[in-house]
Amino acid sequence: MASIKDVAAEAGVSVATVSRVLNDHPSVSADARTRVLAAVETLGYRPNAVARSLRTDQTRTLGLVISDVLNPYFTELARSVEEEARALGYSVIIGNADERPDLQDHHVRTLLDRRIDGLLVSPTDGGSPLMLDAARAGTPMVFVDRWIPGVEVPVVRSDGQAAVRDLVTHLHRLGHRRLAIIAGPAATTTGRERVDAFRAALREHGLDLPDAYTGQGDFQAESGRRVTEGFLDLAEPPEVIFAADNLMALGALDAVRARGLRVPDDIALAAFDDIRWFVHTDPPVTAIAQPTGALGRAAVRALVDRIEGRPGESVTLPARLVVRRSCGEPGPSPSPSPVRRSTS
Repeated sequence: MASIKDVAAEAGVSVATVSRVLNDHPSVSADARTRVLAAVETLGYRPNAVARSLRTDQTRTLGLVISDVLNPYFTELARSVEEEARALGYSVIIGNADERPDLQDHHVRTLLDRRIDGLLVSPTDGGSPLMLDAARAGTPMVFVDRWIPGVEVPVVRSDGQAAVRDLVTHLHRLGHRRLAIIAGPAATTTGRERVDAFRAALREHGLDLPDAYTGQGDFQAESGRRVTEGFLDLAEPPEVIFAADNLMALGALDAVRARGLRVPDDIALAAFDDIRWFVHTDPPVTAIAQPTGALGRAAVRALVDRIEGRPGESVTLPARLVVRRSCGEPGPSPSPSPVRRSTS
């Protein structure tokens, strides 16, 4: 592997000149810069990233702590973050909190110890003093999807309130009146917001949300299964179950099928956080879709702005309702049978 001394010898300049060219120093002549860059290309030289970070106090590395890597929403979010970071010249180290505050803080602490330039976090709850301390210490940080009230950093998220209202209106038009929700953790901003939006939308149509129709989940499939079993055991089960994330919706679907029931004939199902799988279920699931890719890209840009001394701005993007057939929506009309012509 070529060294910086090899590049200097090939270009006929000093090691200091090579260093200045690689660090884009303005004091190098155009001729020397051209020769150094040609030597770098010829020798295939790659600067030592660790040594450079010690000189510049930058690692060109971002940390991303997501709530659950098995959740397709966060998988897609992480992919868009990595793609945008790479386009801007940064690498990403990812930590999976698995919806556990202790594991979240472990990853945050580890990433800060590794001298990342900035941190993207989707918090598992709102009570982490570590995040508050990091923000107060001046660590460039951005919250994505979820946030912690009182921690003054940019937040990049989607607003699902209008989409939830659209969903409830859609269900009301289909004739549904008994609507239940599988809520996410109350310790998360998204968990609280989605329940509040659902309850407010019901009130607009003169409907209540009884305690019996509110089940506490944890954004995991098993909790969706457990809460749905409780709904089905009621003397008057709900007509519709709205799961506040995709994994809980899949758990709900499992519970319905385990009882020998069918969606939407026996009970309807809708979900927050649309995923690609929902078009392949039978029936396809009506869901609220977040602009996941756009959120990831916007979060990276906001973080890089803060790293590079520009004011990073909060961004809120709208979610939207995607209507399919899991709530009793009319399906496509069957194709007419071909008319057989008589051969006689």
